[in-house]
Amino acid sequence: MFLIALILVNIAIAGIIYLYVKLTIGICKCSKHLVGKVVIVTGGGNGIGFETAKDLADRGARVIIACNNESHGNAAINEIIAATGNSDVHYRYLDLASFNSIRKFADEILQREKRLDILVNNAGIYGSHNVKTEDDLLLGMQTNHFGPFLLTCLLLPLLKSTAPSRIINVSSMAHGLATLDLNNLNMEKETKETFSKNRVYALSKLCNVLFTLELSRRLQGTGVTANALHPGVVKTKIFDDVDSILFKFIVPVLKLFSKTQWEGAQTTIYLAVSPEVKEVSGKYFRDCHMVKVSTDQASDVVLARKLWDISEKLVKLT
Repeated sequence: MFLIALILVNIAIAGIIYLYVKLTIGICKCSKHLVGKVVIVTGGGNGIGFETAKDLADRGARVIIACNNESHGNAAINEIIAATGNSDVHYRYLDLASFNSIRKFADEILQREKRLDILVNNAGIYGSHNVKTEDDLLLGMQTNHFGPFLLTCLLLPLLKSTAPSRIINVSSMAHGLATLDLNNLNMEKETKETFSKNRVYALSKLCNVLFTLELSRRLQGTGVTANALHPGVVKTKIFDDVDSILFKFIVPVLKLFSKTQWEGAQTTIYLAVSPEVKEVSGKYFRDCHMVKVSTDQASDVVLARKLWDISEKLVKLT
C-alpha cells in the first residue's frame, strides 16, 4: 500500500508541475499582419526558428530563412508555403561559422532587398568542442555570438533605412551560469580538463544579452529596437548536443515538462510583432514578458561596451 501511495503522490506532483508549466507559458495573442514587411530568420530550417518563420509568413511577410543546411531550408520553405499559402518565402545559405559566408549573405540582402523590418538571430548550437573555425575563433562562440554580431552590424544600414524595425536575439537563461572574462572569450585559458561545451554555451548566451544591451544603446534615436529572450526549455535537437552524463539522464524528464517548438517560438514572435514592445529596447524577455536578467554581469553597461569593442576587432568590422 505504501508503494502504491508513493507512486500516486509522485504522479500527482508531476501532474501539478505539468499543469503549472503549461498554464504559465506565454503565448503571443497579437494578430498583427506583416504584409509588405521583410523578415530574416536565421536557423529557420527547423525548431523554434521554423515555427517563427511560419508564423511570420502566415501574417503575410516576405520571409527569408537563413541556414547552412540547404535540404532543411528548402524543406522548410515548401512546408511553410503549403501551410500558409504565402509563396513569398525563400531560402538563403548562411554559415555563421564563416565570416566570408556572413559577408556574402549580407551583401546579397543589401543588393536584393529594399527593406528589412525584422531580423531574428535565432540560429545557434549547444556550445562546441574545442575546435576553431576558419576564422580562428571557437566554433561555439562564433556561431552563437561573433557570427550574429557581424551579421547584425552589416545589416544595420538596411534596418535603419526602413525603421521602425526590430532585432530579436534568442539567448537563454543559461547566461546566468556564465562569468565573462574578456581575456578568455574563446576559452584560451582553458585546459583539456576545464573545457566544457556547457560553459561555452552559457558564455555565448551571456554575450547575446550584453550584445543586445550595447546594440540598443547605439541604436537610440534610429527607430530600430533590439531585445533578447529566453525561449524556455524546448523540445528541439539541441538536447542531443549536451555532453554532460548527468544531463543525459535528466533529458527524458526535461522533455516531459518542456515546451513544444511552437510554444518555444512565442516570445520571439511576440517581440517581432506586438505593439506593446514597439518602443522597448535593450531588454530581456521570457514567456512574452519582460524579466530581469539572471546575473549582474548581464546588465553591466561598461562590460557590454568592452565586449562590443573586442567583438568588432575579432570579426574585422573596423
